[in-house]
Amino acid sequence: MSSLLITIIGVSFIFLMSTLGGGVVFIFRKDVSGKTNSIFLGFASGIMIASSIWSLLLPAIEQSSELGRLNFMPAAVGIILGTLFLVLMDKLVPKILNKKSSSINLSTPFKLFLAVTLHNIPEGLAVGLAFGNAYVGGQISLFYSALWLAIGIGIQNFPESSAISLPLKDKLKSNKKAFFYSVLSGGVEPIMAVLGIILTKFFSFLLPWLLAFSAGCMLFVVAEELIPEAKAAHPSTASGWGLIIGFVVMMVLDVALG
Repeated sequence: MSSLLITIIGVSFIFLMSTLGGGVVFIFRKDVSGKTNSIFLGFASGIMIASSIWSLLLPAIEQSSELGRLNFMPAAVGIILGTLFLVLMDKLVPKILNKKSSSINLSTPFKLFLAVTLHNIPEGLAVGLAFGNAYVGGQISLFYSALWLAIGIGIQNFPESSAISLPLKDKLKSNKKAFFYSVLSGGVEPIMAVLGIILTKFFSFLLPWLLAFSAGCMLFVVAEELIPEAKAAHPSTASGWGLIIGFVVMMVLDVALG
């Protein structure tokens, strides 16, 4: 496949999986089982951790070789900045919404919608930066590595979108409206992916910092959201095994293709 076709497939896949995840409202009359959701979230966590290491952090360190022994600096600072970004956004967005609509009491499903939409921003950006890094490097293996990152995030998008659409279905009493909100949330990712590709084209000198920034965002989402949700969904080792399997699968694919 050509590099352009791989890019189109990767960017489209993350949105497709969000759409399919939201579409479960038309299939399931009830929520998906806790154990199934726990496995999905654990598997997605493992993929995102491995992707953060092999697709984002290691390239960031390699591209900072001119710094000598300080080549870890962009990766270390980027991770911290990415984490701080999500922490600040988590605090600022609800405050801004409450000021603009003080008479509205946001329900848990809508808060979940806002949270997932917010977290889709760095995930889409991570995919775009990975593909942008591939265009800078020019190696076809980098494009396949970026594609697997997109597949990993896409897999994670399925249970995430389901977690939005199913509660909204109960709240809005409408399958179509619940599906619309889940698609709206997922639509942020391809937009941010394209932005990530553009950033690497015009600001390639910032690429190591941007890659680490996205890795920090993804790692924070895994630690703060996905793993706790996976354990809460089912009190067993299902999520742990899902994480290990997801990590190993992504590691093998990344190393084999890289």
